[in-house]
Amino acid sequence: MTASKLHPDHPSMRDRSELHFNGLRVLFVDDERDSRELGTFLLEQQGAKVTQVGSASEALNQLQQAKFDLLISDIGMPDMDGYALLRHIRERSPDQSGDILAIAITAYAGESDQQQALAAGFQQHITKPIEPETLLQTIWMLVQQKE
Repeated sequence: MTASKLHPDHPSMRDRSELHFNGLRVLFVDDERDSRELGTFLLEQQGAKVTQVGSASEALNQLQQAKFDLLISDIGMPDMDGYALLRHIRERSPDQSGDILAIAITAYAGESDQQQALAAGFQQHITKPIEPETLLQTIWMLVQQKE
């Protein structure tokens, strides 16, 4: 599909400056600091409020203390992986973030990996290294679908 045939609201038709996440509360979970910092920087540039943590247990603690709109979680983490983290979250009630939007980020890029992430309850799957445009457009689409 060429860009000229895409709907004007399709994310690829939008300039990054139009992708505003003003006030979007994001919990970014990754054991790799560089990945967390890149994601945080990109999202804060678009107006999101980002809390970054380095482990699934830290993420669960944050979810008990604050309300978030979006979870972005690495899959391959020590102690508890992203699948187990999301299973714990999905067991919670909606007022305890049990229905939070969730994006998996992982170096595992196969079709079966994507299917496993979606089956675990993630709405989207993004491969590492994170492409800034892919991350921003994926978030934009998820937020638009939820509204």
